[in-house]
Amino acid sequence: MARLDVNRSGELEVFVRAVELGGFSAAARALGMAPSAVSKLVARLETRLGARLLNRSTRNLQLTPEGCVFYERGVRVLAELDETERSAAVGATPRGRLRVHANVPLGRHYLVPLLPAFLDAHPDITVDLVLTDQVVDLLEQRTDVAIRSGPLKDSQMVARKLGDAAMVIVGAPAYLERRGTPRTPAELRAHNRLGFGFARAVNGWPLVDPLDGRIEVPVDGNALASDGDTLRQLTLAGVGLARLAAFQVRDDVRAGRLTVLLDEFAPGDTEPVNAVYLGRGGPLPARVRAWLDFLAQHVRIE
Repeated sequence: MARLDVNRSGELEVFVRAVELGGFSAAARALGMAPSAVSKLVARLETRLGARLLNRSTRNLQLTPEGCVFYERGVRVLAELDETERSAAVGATPRGRLRVHANVPLGRHYLVPLLPAFLDAHPDITVDLVLTDQVVDLLEQRTDVAIRSGPLKDSQMVARKLGDAAMVIVGAPAYLERRGTPRTPAELRAHNRLGFGFARAVNGWPLVDPLDGRIEVPVDGNALASDGDTLRQLTLAGVGLARLAAFQVRDDVRAGRLTVLLDEFAPGDTEPVNAVYLGRGGPLPARVRAWLDFLAQHVRIE
């Protein structure tokens, strides 16, 4: 393993410039160094490598066979280093792979329709979009940005709010005809209440009961789902009732495939939606900043 106090990229740059400019003095002028410093640095490099790279004369430098190989590979290494720094720089052209996590309904209703415009605006970015309703560890999953619904708990993340999603309890006409339509929060307890198969920040259905005030009706059904779209399909099939985002079922409600229930008992039932990312206090990669700015401009969740 290389010693941390050896500036290998600095040594490499001095060596390459000396070869390209044909001498230590010219390299020293270009790099703002003393000629003796350049000479010592190249000598130290040769000592560390255990190979002579240059044959010196009073007028020029001549590469040894080992020096030719080292020079050719060194030029490529410096070029790759420059490209790496440009791609990571705050002011760089957005480029590279952008990994985004979002829950399934948000992804399908908001992100997927916007991707063509984003990719047209940023042709050097490749978007890796992962749709899952489960909360993922951004660091472990190598995720740049996650779109999350509900309260945020992780103080290490930075959030940009995209809006507040209105929530509604819905059921299919076939189910309501078979089981009856609940008229009060208390009547919900006699119904099949579908939910998710993993823990959420808000597990129950928040309602205002005329007698008990604010309550949270627990999920208690015979089917659980891994994502909101599957939960919607189960509800459409008449399996039970579900609490879903209004934007997700808006077309179903308009078409009569689903009926909104107990809306008067759920005033202000919303869940905040945020774009979250790691990196509090530090500069953002250009690709991440471009995505966040695009979301802020084009997405408003209600």
